[in-house]
Amino acid sequence: MITEELKQLYQAHTGSPATEITELSSSGSNRRYFRLSGPVSLIGVSGTSTEENNAFIYMAAHFREKGLPVPRVYCWSDDKSFYLQEDLGDDLLFNAIEKGRKSCFFDETEKSLLHKTITLLPALQFKGAEDFDFSQCYPQPEFNKRSILWDLNYFKYCFLKATGMEFQENLLEDDFQKMSDVLLQDCTPTFMYRDFQSRNVMVKDGEPWFIDFQGGRKGPIYYDVASFLWQAKAKYPAELRQELIADYLQALRGYTEIDEKHFFRQLRHFVLFRTLQVLGAYGFRGYFEKKPHFIQSVPFAIDNLRQLLKENYPEYPYLCTVLRNLTNLSQFYDDIQKHTLKVKIVSFAYKKGIPNDPSGNGGGFVFDCRAINNPGKYERYNHFTGLDEPVIRFLEEDGEITRFLDHAYEIVDASVKRYMDRGFTNLMICFGCTGGQHRSVYSAQHTAEHIHSKFGVRVDLVHREQNIEQLFNAIL
Repeated sequence: MITEELKQLYQAHTGSPATEITELSSSGSNRRYFRLSGPVSLIGVSGTSTEENNAFIYMAAHFREKGLPVPRVYCWSDDKSFYLQEDLGDDLLFNAIEKGRKSCFFDETEKSLLHKTITLLPALQFKGAEDFDFSQCYPQPEFNKRSILWDLNYFKYCFLKATGMEFQENLLEDDFQKMSDVLLQDCTPTFMYRDFQSRNVMVKDGEPWFIDFQGGRKGPIYYDVASFLWQAKAKYPAELRQELIADYLQALRGYTEIDEKHFFRQLRHFVLFRTLQVLGAYGFRGYFEKKPHFIQSVPFAIDNLRQLLKENYPEYPYLCTVLRNLTNLSQFYDDIQKHTLKVKIVSFAYKKGIPNDPSGNGGGFVFDCRAINNPGKYERYNHFTGLDEPVIRFLEEDGEITRFLDHAYEIVDASVKRYMDRGFTNLMICFGCTGGQHRSVYSAQHTAEHIHSKFGVRVDLVHREQNIEQLFNAIL
């Protein structure tokens, strides 16, 4: 029935029959997409919500008129249950940046696509809102308290309650109310895409095109920035995210004045809100509709949430307590532990051999401390180790070891960061000296404390010749 309706539309529009019709994959929505081949290739859409279809048809026409890169809608059925639109090909931005997503190293081509996409966003938000009839939006014409509470309760009922975790609903609702007040502080007459993320951007001839904007409405600019840059499975490194925010702000200055402090202060609230909304969607589409793509995305969103909660949100004390408990649930904690970096640091004596790496990864770094001035040549330090104050004072006053460690930190920090970004689970760092008592012990101890403090990862510290072990647990 669906294919027949689309074939009839195709025939009426082109004057020729479609020679082939192929259904395309879809993800979260109930819309179905088909490629109709013939004299011209078109995309046929079947949507169960005519109101949503009408919103897309109106928005596409309006955005085209404003010169924005969106697909042209050519024709539709009388009841708007079916329509034909421009075929933009098969290249999603999400797939175009696949290597970067998997390695957390985005090459120049991938960065260029992301740069082009984020710098187009202000045009959609501002130019797209010019003369726009927001009454055409579905299901809401604007981002308001009701829509905020819908999304927060979506998270509560479809995700939080599905975990079986206990919480006080009245206290949670109090913080939901507070969040809605914060999010509505800035009321701007701009278009809010709402689901602006790399799966909803096509790449044609090297340029980004926007799709699936039918859920848009009037709303603040922050939501789309949060949606794009904190997309769970995109895995943008923090530095790249900051570069793209800078790109966005530069483009935004062409439309409005910016108070950057206020922008970043408000953005973090939208990042938290968007993360909760996404978890609600993952819960519904994954746990209830059993769609595997959404279930697979849950650990990435939970990790985003865990990172966000490293900085407190004093406006929502009970919500933050609930969310921290959520991220520590065994089903999420155990999963993230499987992909969390553990660093092993060992001090040793060269005369007893370089330590083996029990992870099987080949040993990582081995730093030779024997060139550093040795307190062991003085009898008064023979009964002390690099953990004792007299040896520490000797090494630090001499100064060679601090310069040595500054260089070691620079090398090690870069690897720890890349290992974390790429999901590697083991790194070994060894410090050797003549007896494994003074210089190597001092260096291993300080490196363990430095890495744990800076990155919050688990560090297993072993002073082999001193038979001393110390565990620095991961900071979650």
